[in-house]
Amino acid sequence: MVRNAKPVSLIGAPTDIGAGARGASMGPEALRVAGLPQALAARGLDVADRGNLAGPLNPWQPPHDGYRHLPEVVAWNRALMQAELAELEAGRMPILLGGDHCLGIGSISAVAQYCREHGRKLRVFWLDAHADFNTAEISPSGNIHGMPVACLCGHGPEELIALSGQVPAISADAVRQIGIRSVDPKEKRLVHDVGLEIYDMRYIDEIGMRGVMEHALDGLGEDSHLHVSFDVDFLDPSIAPAVATTVPGGPTIAKRSCAWK
Repeated sequence: MVRNAKPVSLIGAPTDIGAGARGASMGPEALRVAGLPQALAARGLDVADRGNLAGPLNPWQPPHDGYRHLPEVVAWNRALMQAELAELEAGRMPILLGGDHCLGIGSISAVAQYCREHGRKLRVFWLDAHADFNTAEISPSGNIHGMPVACLCGHGPEELIALSGQVPAISADAVRQIGIRSVDPKEKRLVHDVGLEIYDMRYIDEIGMRGVMEHALDGLGEDSHLHVSFDVDFLDPSIAPAVATTVPGGPTIAKRSCAWK
């Protein structure tokens, strides 16, 4: 049983608006069919399913001024931010069911605004195979699912970087990136310049997942709010193949089990 846990609200965002391939829009229903609400309730949590948000359809157009589908991405993230803020203000913990990872912009912008207004210190765990710190100037595709962390740290279009009411929405030192193993060359230089704290797979192999988590959690206190953003491609494709951006060498039960003990 989970004691002293906040009630949970599930919010579906069925869109692949920021991605370069179809499929992510089916995520919310797939998670429901797989039994996520029941699994959470079985752990003693109060679970409310708020259903799916509505937003624009994916027009599948090429990039414009370096971004694909920017107006539609803004619309989805604005709707998500408002929905998450309402749950946070009601004392509930929102769990976003995506959807592609561009939705991290609205999700974390909501938490950033909430933390500022309530005097809490925000820390973000970004579990992903990719750093997602591209910009229009360096992105090879213009897909915004490769840009959310950059936008949150103030590198991106005004419509996205200002969603939380403050630019940047978060500082780079609030982020802990875990499982990273695929970063574009120019993106790597930008990540280095802003000083993101990254625990890549090489580091995880060296000290184990438990050691990484101890480092990543260091400094959290009673006034802290921990936000976890999880991209399925964080996992090795041998156990999670159903994503368009698979990268070999990620965590698996067999390879990492000893590190979780």
